[in-house]
Amino acid sequence: MTPQFDSSQYRFKLGQRIDSYPTRASHFDNPKKAVKGYVKRLSEQQERLYADNRFSLLVVFQGMDAAGKDSTIKNVFSGVNPQGFQAFNFKQPTTVELDHNYLWRYWQRLPERGRIGIYNRSHYEEALVVRVHPEIIEDRQLPHKEINDHFWQRRFRDFVAMEEHLTDNGTEVIKFFLNVSKDEQRNRFLKRLREPEKHWKFSSSDLKERAYWDDYQHAFQEVIANTHTERAPWYIIPADHKWTMRAIVADVLAESLEGLKLDFPAPDPDEIKRFAKARASLKNEEE
Repeated sequence: MTPQFDSSQYRFKLGQRIDSYPTRASHFDNPKKAVKGYVKRLSEQQERLYADNRFSLLVVFQGMDAAGKDSTIKNVFSGVNPQGFQAFNFKQPTTVELDHNYLWRYWQRLPERGRIGIYNRSHYEEALVVRVHPEIIEDRQLPHKEINDHFWQRRFRDFVAMEEHLTDNGTEVIKFFLNVSKDEQRNRFLKRLREPEKHWKFSSSDLKERAYWDDYQHAFQEVIANTHTERAPWYIIPADHKWTMRAIVADVLAESLEGLKLDFPAPDPDEIKRFAKARASLKNEEE
């Protein structure tokens, strides 16, 4: 039995600021055990999603460095059939990707019907890191490079239009902002520096980006406020405690799939008759 709590409290509400949402929460006596229960629910629904074959699910993870995106994906999807989902980590675009429109590479990696697709960072980076560092846009071969409010509003409209098209065609879209505090990010950076086996997770660029904390918070606020919709919602997840964060994410995903009323397809009556004959034949073999 998984604990019951209202995960909708973390669903973004228009007019609110993301800094009004908590970075730490304590809903569970044993959050690690709670994750296991939610993962079991998610696994059951993923099997139904695959069998039903009408819908797919796109899960977007965004957050500051060290917010816990990788570990959340690893733990929340630990019980899901590996054939039932695919995860993509979008890094700096290649020259081939830059020769296409800026959303092209994200369209290439959408989940098929019956599957879960995970974006570890996503198309939203095109209004986050490039907003904090506009020189990235200036270096691209674009016909219009005037970076102003109208430029960003066009991008927000692109994101909403893309997600409306997906939901119209059976792809549910759930977006998570892992809301880590600046103090907790500092603690996680220090831990990575203290433990040699975690050095690979740290880069000197992480400290450079930390200096832009306020700029990133503003960019996230603008993105979330302009792209949250009822059909493709944002959830602002408290991320200072990792197991609590994972439990909330897993619960939101399980509830979202349960809301689709997925079911296993029933075989046609003739097939059921053949099943009965097959059972009888196999029983006769035993005798």
